[in-house]
Amino acid sequence: MSLPPLKVGVLVGSVRPGRFADRVSGWFLSEIGRRDDMETHLIDLSEPDLAAELKLTLERSDGSGDAPTLAERIGGLDGFVVVTPEYNHGYPASLKLAIDYVHREWRAKPVGFVSYGGMAGGQRAVEQLRQVFAELHAVTLRDTVSFHMAWEQFDEDGHPHDRDGTAKAASVLLDQLAWWGLTLREGRAARPYDG
Repeated sequence: MSLPPLKVGVLVGSVRPGRFADRVSGWFLSEIGRRDDMETHLIDLSEPDLAAELKLTLERSDGSGDAPTLAERIGGLDGFVVVTPEYNHGYPASLKLAIDYVHREWRAKPVGFVSYGGMAGGQRAVEQLRQVFAELHAVTLRDTVSFHMAWEQFDEDGHPHDRDGTAKAASVLLDQLAWWGLTLREGRAARPYDG
C-alpha cells in the first residue's frame, strides 16, 4: 500500500528586490521535484497576496484578526523547508513576521533549512530559527543545506557549481524530512497534538 505524498511547503523568506533567494529556491525546488514521495507547495513571502496580508499585521494596533490565507496554507502541510538568507547575522524580518503570524499550524511538524549568505552560509540565521521553531513545538531537522559566499556558488543557469555535493546534501535533508514528516503525520492522525 503506497502512502499519500508528503505535502511539503517550501517557504522563501526573503522579500528584498533583486534577492538571491530566487536562484537558491529555484535550485531546491528542482531537487525536491525529483521525488515522487513529496508534493511541493511554494510559499513565497514576496507573493503580492501574502505580502499584503503580512503588511496588515503591522498596521493592526489591537492584535485582532488572523491570517486565514497563510494559516490555511501552513495548516494543510505536513512539513516545511525554509529557504533563508542571513542578513546582519540573522534571518529576515519578513520571515519572523510570517512565522509569528501563524501559531498552532506549525505544531508537531518537521522543518528543514536551506540557507545562504557570506562566510557563514546563513548558518547563524538557521541557529536562531531553530530556537523560534522549538517554541512553536515544531521539530527542526539536524542536517541543512547551506551556501557559503552564495553568489559564487551558482552558474548562469542557476545550477550550483558542485552539483553532486549539493544534490547529496539536499537528498539527506529530504530523506530526514520524509521520515519525520510521515511519522508526525501518522502521530497527529492517531492522537492530536495539544502541546
